[in-house]
Amino acid sequence: MAPAIRPTIKTDAPLQNREKRKLDGQTGRIKVVFVIDNMRLGGTELNAVRTAERLDRERFDLRVVCLGEDGPLTERYRAMGVPVENMPIHSFYGSSMVRSGRKFVSMLRRERIDIVHAHDVYSNIFSAVWTRMGGIPVLITSRRWWNSLPNWKLKFGSRFAVARSTAVLANSNSVATQVISEAAAAKGKVWTITNFVEPHAFGAPDDEERQRLRAGWNAPDDAVVIGCVARFDPIKDHAGLIRAFAILHAQQPHTYLVLMGDGQTRPTAEALVNELGLSTCVHFTGEQHTRTNLHRGLDISVLSSLSEGFPNSLVEAMAAGNPVVATAVGGSVDAVVEEQTGLLVPSGEPDALAKALFRLTESAGTRVAFGRAGERRALEVFDASIVVSSLEHMYLQLLEGREQ
Repeated sequence: MAPAIRPTIKTDAPLQNREKRKLDGQTGRIKVVFVIDNMRLGGTELNAVRTAERLDRERFDLRVVCLGEDGPLTERYRAMGVPVENMPIHSFYGSSMVRSGRKFVSMLRRERIDIVHAHDVYSNIFSAVWTRMGGIPVLITSRRWWNSLPNWKLKFGSRFAVARSTAVLANSNSVATQVISEAAAAKGKVWTITNFVEPHAFGAPDDEERQRLRAGWNAPDDAVVIGCVARFDPIKDHAGLIRAFAILHAQQPHTYLVLMGDGQTRPTAEALVNELGLSTCVHFTGEQHTRTNLHRGLDISVLSSLSEGFPNSLVEAMAAGNPVVATAVGGSVDAVVEEQTGLLVPSGEPDALAKALFRLTESAGTRVAFGRAGERRALEVFDASIVVSSLEHMYLQLLEGREQ
């Protein structure tokens, strides 16, 4: 992945200080700390743990700092031998910030960390405040959201984090462009490295797997099954998707909708389904604790978000060979090639979404063509080995630039 703007750093220079560490009796591995907001099953958190699982351990010594408590992903880190330290903060202005900050600085100095890589808005701000006190050569902050932040305090904190960063990692070109437009300090610092798809996510399912998934969703054998894999959050606009499906189902009664995930807006979505008389053709799965690519049981994958940084769901759908329909927001326009791998529609417009879904439900040939093109694109652009290698190269370049 080419960075949006490359810092001026020698690309092929040897890591002289790394060699010095070997002479000093250290391992020579580059010590990296991931700082993350929480251990829940969100897109950012899953991307971080998947990256950790694929980072080259012969070159990088990784540990994780979490600004919350243990969660579903904690054991996944520990199972691969990555230490996790919880340093909870309840406010940027309270005693927990000072207490966790001092603990963080102590750890950075004790472990002689080379790179701090923060993954989300709160971890960006926390790391920007405390990393310099630990004498760390490289601070990478991340921009994984497209829309603006909800209040001026977070906006100010985010600009502060950009100013203090060695580099800002954006997960799509659309997001990178926004970072540069919002903060003058971002010039020359922004790199674009997308999310990736794990190898097991690729390929269409065999008949047995497909039937098992669809049976679990109570989908009729002859249905065209449309599905959305996303947490239930206002920004994902499940209500708009349900209203679009109501329009579609009135025209195409053989369609069936599967909504995978959980969250704050699920009760509202369930009530809307009942109100619209769709309870027999819409299925809620709840949160799925599985590494199976759930898109494999679908005929069409859809994402109706009002805002996106870079959507894991869409690239996983393409890896499974599915055609996609998505709203044209943020990184979705970087993931989907219009009229080749799927269709893009305006956000917040159920009629337009229904029209795009109708087109694909009506044409099996278009679904197959888009699905094949999407799988090729996922292999060429979003494969894990390509993306993680780009991140490792970024680490090496930035550290060498600071150590010369």
